[in-house]
Amino acid sequence: MASGSDRNPIIIGGLPSQVPDFDPEETQEWLDSLDAAVDERGRERARYLMLRLIERAREKRVAVPEMRSTDYVNTIATKDEPFFPGNEEIERKILNATRWNAAVMVSRAQRPGIGVGGHIATFGSSASLYDVGFNHFFRGKDGGDGGDQVYFQGHASPGIYARAFLLDRLTERHLDAFRQERSKAPYGLSSYPHPRMMPDFWEFPTVSMGLGPISAIYQARMNRYMRARGIADTSNSHVWAFLGDGEMDEPESLGQLSIAAREGLDNLTFVVNCNLQRLDGPVRGNGKIIQELESVFRGAGWNVIKLVWDRSWDPLLAQDRDGVLVNKLNTTPDGQFQTYATETGAYIRENFFGGDHRLRAMVENMTDDQILHLGRGGHDHRKVYAAFKAAKEHQGQPTVILAQTIKGWMLGPSFEGRNATHQMKKLTVDDLKRFRDRLHLPIPDSELETGAPPYYHPGRDSEEIQYMHDRRRELGGYVPTRVVRAKPLALPDDKTYAAVKKGSGQQQVATTMAFVRLLKDLMRDKEIGKRFVLIAPDEYRTFGMDAMFPSAKIYNPLGQTYESVDRDLLLSYKESPTGQMLHDGITEAGCTASLIAAGSAYATHGEPLIPVYVFYSMFGFQRTGDQFWQMADQMSRGFVLGATAGRTTLTGEGTQHADGHSHLLASTNPGCVAYDPAYGYEIAHIVKDGLRRMYGEGAEDVFYYLTVYNEPIQQPAEPEDVDVEGILRGLYLLRRGEAGSVPAQIMASGVAVPWALEAQRILAEEWGVKADVWSVTSWNELRRDAVEVEEHNLLRPEEEQRVPYVTRKLSGAEGPFVAVSDWMRAVPDQIARWVPGTYQSLGGDGFGFADTRGAARRFFHVDAQSIVLAVLTELAKQGKVDRGSLKQAIDRYQLLDVSAADPGSAGGDA
Repeated sequence: MASGSDRNPIIIGGLPSQVPDFDPEETQEWLDSLDAAVDERGRERARYLMLRLIERAREKRVAVPEMRSTDYVNTIATKDEPFFPGNEEIERKILNATRWNAAVMVSRAQRPGIGVGGHIATFGSSASLYDVGFNHFFRGKDGGDGGDQVYFQGHASPGIYARAFLLDRLTERHLDAFRQERSKAPYGLSSYPHPRMMPDFWEFPTVSMGLGPISAIYQARMNRYMRARGIADTSNSHVWAFLGDGEMDEPESLGQLSIAAREGLDNLTFVVNCNLQRLDGPVRGNGKIIQELESVFRGAGWNVIKLVWDRSWDPLLAQDRDGVLVNKLNTTPDGQFQTYATETGAYIRENFFGGDHRLRAMVENMTDDQILHLGRGGHDHRKVYAAFKAAKEHQGQPTVILAQTIKGWMLGPSFEGRNATHQMKKLTVDDLKRFRDRLHLPIPDSELETGAPPYYHPGRDSEEIQYMHDRRRELGGYVPTRVVRAKPLALPDDKTYAAVKKGSGQQQVATTMAFVRLLKDLMRDKEIGKRFVLIAPDEYRTFGMDAMFPSAKIYNPLGQTYESVDRDLLLSYKESPTGQMLHDGITEAGCTASLIAAGSAYATHGEPLIPVYVFYSMFGFQRTGDQFWQMADQMSRGFVLGATAGRTTLTGEGTQHADGHSHLLASTNPGCVAYDPAYGYEIAHIVKDGLRRMYGEGAEDVFYYLTVYNEPIQQPAEPEDVDVEGILRGLYLLRRGEAGSVPAQIMASGVAVPWALEAQRILAEEWGVKADVWSVTSWNELRRDAVEVEEHNLLRPEEEQRVPYVTRKLSGAEGPFVAVSDWMRAVPDQIARWVPGTYQSLGGDGFGFADTRGAARRFFHVDAQSIVLAVLTELAKQGKVDRGSLKQAIDRYQLLDVSAADPGSAGGDA
């Protein structure tokens, strides 16, 4: 691998400006030589010489500026193509069978009474790219390591299934169950790569377009991180990401290219299937997407390989002495190339070659059919192999291969290059016959004219199938395959949690800091300490985690090549090649991609990692919720911390920082276990149980979301008779009312628990109400349990009917129930129907704003005095208190005057 200075230069390119010329005479000689070349041989020859000089300068490691883009031809010259080690004739037969089965599978899925859809055209364009990868590059897991990580383009899944069918990994029954996961279980095939639905097959979910590219980047980086920290030998793992050119418009596709170049991830290759089409039309009809992407990737520091034309263009380019053909290729827009893909050879002769006599002369001895079959590079096995091999061998940079293809290739004139091809799902009889003939498959007309078209298999003992098995054996097993080899971890004993359970005494500590203190103790554990992966989007200091800089250190493959400005401080900024903390910068998307890669390492590499991702609560689920869904699909595990949580708690920040709804977003994710703890001892039990569920015996495919706050409070010690089951299931009685005669119940979560306790005191002392206070550690888990119980009862009426946990827990509680949190009312309202009594909720509905905590809580009517009013209101409805007391309470506490509220504590970022 190239050295760090070569991979990460401070000056990437540029022209001389203030640099003096120490030998102007020599400079003038070079300029005169260029002038002579232009005058005597012409501009095209001079241009060629300049490009060769730049190429040679780079070979000699002379730092010359990168060009934004190169000519619209292949990067790898014909003379430089390596020997192709495969049997191209056999591979073509294999690919033809795969193409047929992929298309027939989708077409059969459109049969009457089913009509579940599918996509044919994407695999049609990318089939050769995958086939070369399967036959020559993609490493399997049979060697005991993680093999290669391949991110398949989601819409190409039919082709991957079709190949697995030829290898006897799937049967016809599986193919006929495409997109019928439940009704045809256990044979159902997921529509796209969904590991949760097919946990032994797919590894990476990719069809939420844009997430595949960023995930691949951070997977490659995680591979390097694991190797640097001695957790797993990932030196032989290569990450391949197959992407669409239209997909590259997603901001996540290109947003993190720089980190891959900055860290020299030469274990990463993007293969962009440039079929020039989006879902509904051309990607860049008036432009050239390959040229555009080349500029973007080169500017980001990537190695770029353009694979534009197949071998049939080689003789034409070889005779292009004047550069007229290259100029025509450079200036023809993508929309026109798409049209050429759908037209006749005569049309191409007239419209592409006909405008210049030199171009006409090049093809005068070619037939229209030969011109028609001047092909795209992404369909040429030898050209593809050359590009893949060059990408694997390139050092010091990630590589992108920009491969031009035709969408719907080989499917016939009704599909190829058509704007509507993405939505076309069914082949007519005539389409099938043309397709069969083009693929040279021995399928009689009679089998195509009646009923569903048949699948084709050349036979288990055929030369083609044996070739496929041989190639996969040599490459280490079948791909895609997901294998879980990780063993349960030896988890810490109760001593590790003891400090947090003792409380904070007279010191005021926010729940964020309580978690950080627990995390420090967990990281000291000899068994699992090294497996923690800390992730934050440039906010470690905000979350009080800067104390970990000197010990855990920040991961940087280059180490720290500068003197830190705070090097004299005890908690100075420390970077290290073996650092444990991932400091991804201000990028929640990048951090979440790191989280997913770390959280799935137990399957990818057989080594469990325990990611702990801490972020500003507002910028977690809201900003990157799609990635959290991807995380659940990939069955990643770990802890997600929504810090500085709540609608009113992050004082002064205002609307776009005030999270009052992330628990609602979390509730939509079936893989997320969400908690809103109030105290450090609750956090201790939740984290301990989370480690058990995710990393102990019988590990579950879930991840934990905890919201923690930046408001310092006195953390109480754990009660001797603490209800651990209640903490974990979502609800326990925190403090019984000790005074008063009128019963009531207050349910609170997170930072609202102290408000509830203060309301309990006021109600007893001033209104004679005896209110119990319940700590609700998880509204979401209470609802999840209740929904599961109701479904069980619905389908099993003959059995004894179950009762939801929340109903059983509150069954003996008397009086109205008032729920309060620092979230919008919809969060506690999730459990309303299962609470055994009248129920009222308070919450932060509406936009947050910048003010003191007290003013914000008075505005949203969630403070202690507002809770008092809510309890009295519900009691008045039941006739247990006089309604006149309500106006008295409003006036006494000045509840209509926001400025009258106690401002509360200030600050407390941690």
